[in-house]
Amino acid sequence: MKRELTFLSHLILSILFYSLCQNLYAQSQISNPTLQLNFDTANATKNSINELSPANNSSHKLRVVSSFFPIDEFVKKIGGDIIQSSILIPTGIEPHDFEPTINQIQTVDSADVLVYNGLGIENWITKINTEHKIDASDGLNASYTDRRNMTLDPHVWLDPLLAKKEVEDIRDGLMTIDPNNKDRYLNNAKNFLNELDNLHKTIKTYLESCKKRDFITLHNSFSYFANQYGLNQHSIFNAGPEGEVTPTRLAEIINIAKSLDLKVIYSEELMDPRYASVVAQEIPDGKVLVLSPIEGLTKYEHEVGIGYIDKMNENIKNLTLGLECNQ
Repeated sequence: MKRELTFLSHLILSILFYSLCQNLYAQSQISNPTLQLNFDTANATKNSINELSPANNSSHKLRVVSSFFPIDEFVKKIGGDIIQSSILIPTGIEPHDFEPTINQIQTVDSADVLVYNGLGIENWITKINTEHKIDASDGLNASYTDRRNMTLDPHVWLDPLLAKKEVEDIRDGLMTIDPNNKDRYLNNAKNFLNELDNLHKTIKTYLESCKKRDFITLHNSFSYFANQYGLNQHSIFNAGPEGEVTPTRLAEIINIAKSLDLKVIYSEELMDPRYASVVAQEIPDGKVLVLSPIEGLTKYEHEVGIGYIDKMNENIKNLTLGLECNQ
């Protein structure tokens, strides 16, 4: 009788534990974002390009300040040696919690143009009073809804096809502000747009043969990338990296990783990897690799000249390992 009661107790506990795991997994699935993506090219022209006017820069190269990498990379690809380019957010700093100093604001105000990503990542943008501003995501109404919190993912540059739209917005803005160099901006942009097309084709080819479609990142930065290539993103942070991770959330992510038999947890080069390491230690054969949201470069990457395409190729390499793709 005692043995039967012991067996029954273990059985009940097992059922309760299984039920808890299933509930946690279901909640995490519910919290995954629903992507809404619309192109509004009519408003893009009305709200951005038509409001710009030629700059008075006949005595100097067009002075362009970009908010952060990769916007700075896009600007340089389009402007080349026609412009004098600089970046606002320093190397090694991620942009989510950046706040410009008074000196930095004054430097931007003295430039001819500020180019920024938009979609809320530069929450300080209203402090800048430079005459010309180019919103690289203008006309791209990209958002997703999370049932736990209403958040907006600004990382459109991680999808090469949306990156093309940003390049086109920057190109059109520069042509309007500096019409004397219109043809050169057009040609430079055309070359980079071709690179982005090739990048898109490369990603599609590499991800076609993958056994898995799910991956775990540090924060919700790959919504558009995942949507473009038919993947499912799960993130340790529910929203941006400036939030907090609760023990409950860590338990959810560990359960997701185990349920989906994931072996790789992705961290970021500019963020503390400890949360990713905690999850990796709790799953069989778990390890941590970098999947970069490409919000900035490390000092070493900056020194050796690593660019946007290089970073995307590194992401593809690491992602194919976690998704178990045939290469």
